[in-house]
Amino acid sequence: MDILKQIETEFKLKPWQVKNTVELIDDGNTIPFIARYRKEATGSLDDQLLREMNDRLAYLRNLEEQKEKVISSITEQELMTDEIMKSIENAKTMTELEDIYRPFRPKRKTRASVAKAKGLQGLADAILAQEKGTPSPAILAEDYLNDEVETVEEALQGARDIIAEIVSDDPKGRKLIRYAVKSQGVMTVKGAQEELGVYEMYKEYSEPVSKIARHRVLAINRGEKEGMLKVSIDFDKTVATDLLFNLFCKNNTSSTDEVITAIDDAYSRLIFPSIERDIRNELTDSACEKSIKVFAENTRQLLMQPPVKGRVTIGLDPGYRTGCKVAVVDSTGKVLDTGVIYPAPPHNKIDEAKKKIAAFVKKYGVKMFAIGNGTASHETEVFAAELIKELDCGITYMVVSEAGASVYSASKLAAEEFPDYDVSLRSAVSIARRLQDPLAELVKIDPKAIGVGQYQHDMPQKELSSALDGVVEDCVNSVGVDLNTASPQLLSRVAGVSSAIAKNIVKFREDNGEFTSRSQLLKVSKLGPKAYEQCAGFLRVAESKNVLDNTAVHPESYQAAEKLLKLCNIDEADVREGNIPTLALKVKTEGTAALAAEIGIGEPTLKDIVSELSKPGRDPRDELPQPLLRSDVMGIEDLKAGMELKGTVRNVIDFGAFVDVGVHQDGLVHISQITNKFIKHPSEILKVGDIVTVWVLDVDVKRKRISLTMKKPKD
Repeated sequence: MDILKQIETEFKLKPWQVKNTVELIDDGNTIPFIARYRKEATGSLDDQLLREMNDRLAYLRNLEEQKEKVISSITEQELMTDEIMKSIENAKTMTELEDIYRPFRPKRKTRASVAKAKGLQGLADAILAQEKGTPSPAILAEDYLNDEVETVEEALQGARDIIAEIVSDDPKGRKLIRYAVKSQGVMTVKGAQEELGVYEMYKEYSEPVSKIARHRVLAINRGEKEGMLKVSIDFDKTVATDLLFNLFCKNNTSSTDEVITAIDDAYSRLIFPSIERDIRNELTDSACEKSIKVFAENTRQLLMQPPVKGRVTIGLDPGYRTGCKVAVVDSTGKVLDTGVIYPAPPHNKIDEAKKKIAAFVKKYGVKMFAIGNGTASHETEVFAAELIKELDCGITYMVVSEAGASVYSASKLAAEEFPDYDVSLRSAVSIARRLQDPLAELVKIDPKAIGVGQYQHDMPQKELSSALDGVVEDCVNSVGVDLNTASPQLLSRVAGVSSAIAKNIVKFREDNGEFTSRSQLLKVSKLGPKAYEQCAGFLRVAESKNVLDNTAVHPESYQAAEKLLKLCNIDEADVREGNIPTLALKVKTEGTAALAAEIGIGEPTLKDIVSELSKPGRDPRDELPQPLLRSDVMGIEDLKAGMELKGTVRNVIDFGAFVDVGVHQDGLVHISQITNKFIKHPSEILKVGDIVTVWVLDVDVKRKRISLTMKKPKD
């Protein structure tokens, strides 16, 4: 297989794009570095496409490697033919290759191998040949009787076992049946117990294999794993056996009936169970692959939520019996104070709690409350809203997802960061920081634990972790990292920076004081020229005398940036102050192509340099809509059908989106209620963090379920 040609076709790219990208990957360059700083080489391919290409490249290379092993094995058995070789070379998937290799794969003990050991291969071959004029199978069988095969029927049964295995191993037959079952098979589900709980809808359920939605595949799989459901694929056996009869039955001789019996056995005992298993695995793999993509995109949107900067924040980790943990955090995330209040049952020490929080507000100039959405969240929210009204000093609040906070608080990392605080106080700090800077805080938590997926525990964990780690890496590098304030966890997500190097950067900072230039990175232990090349552009040094050190301009392009500034008669002081209106005008007047040629760089690089010089130290998240902050509160019992609300999208899944409308329970906007036009997936319209207007369709207070619509009701 020409792998580069295959990728070129699949991704609809030009040959030079594929060739250059593969060379860059093979040279050990990271995806963020290639996406940002090698645009001329790739044709400005983005990080998501580059990761997909990288994954596909690995799969195709693995396929080629497996082909070599299969060819070697069949050749060693002296069974290779031109036809088999051609089939192997043309195989496009691992499944196809596996079908070709099946007849040649060393087998454990089977009914066929037992029959062969008894010397019945010749009888099987004679029957399968179905040649006219050949004696009947019973007469043929008499020549094969021996001490181990005492009767004609035993001989015929052994021959049928051998034929059944031949039929089962035939790649053409398996391919035809697999296609037929995929296109015409029906997945059938039945309840395995009287009470099915959340699986009640699957008590008596069936759906065509070709149409079943991926979230239902994953739900059914989970129900089966928990022993609540029994699952099978139904397919018309006569359709399958007819396909096999056409392949193996000929001349209609006295042997044909034996072949038909063997085919029937092969299908029921060997082929269908195997294909049913394969198809269910394929459905699961496909469902997982697509769900991982949705999970990854949700994670991307969550991590890229705009930070709420410059505000002292109180983080509230709600609780009943043990109280609500409080952490006061300054605008940089530094912990100023901590405490515990008891505004919820069973204590209900509301006045005491108000006095304590009011004192914190006055002492530290608090401007914002971040409230965790776990146990006792609603009571804490009511308390906070009442206090905000009483204080009347412009404080707002937001309910923040606690997902993963407990994982972080109990981690070794949290213990190192806050050795003097107990687990619950660490959670309060994390909740406050999540509102201030979601990306910097959430990188400390396993991405699987941050609560924006669906069936994440049922996914192949290696693939899920790889996809989510890629998303975190892309987000961190697209935003950039302050070299003088970043935690080791944040630094370790920068392209080219390992965990060990991240710790060495922090140690260098502690031993030598703040970094004053990017070039000092080369003095960090184990951070060599290659790592520097990969990471330098993503690390910011606001304190540097060189303004370029506080931009995404890579050091390799400093000379070009300085030449550009000189051509435009702009000095660094103007850049630092953001006072360079003549830069864009000069580029427009000269023309990007001409100016890039004069400076000696590509057009994409020139455009990036101009963008960075225009806003040094910029945070791309600042350009996004700010989070929806609240000052009042409602309960689910306050909601009425038809009510118009503003909310924040918390999770996007296959069948809709969950929206926080400020009542503790997120409401569901079903995919059919998102828009009047047809969409295949909610992510076509919505993403995590979107602020949307919704209307209440229905409220089930007892079951705590809220149905919402984004379609404006008709007056």
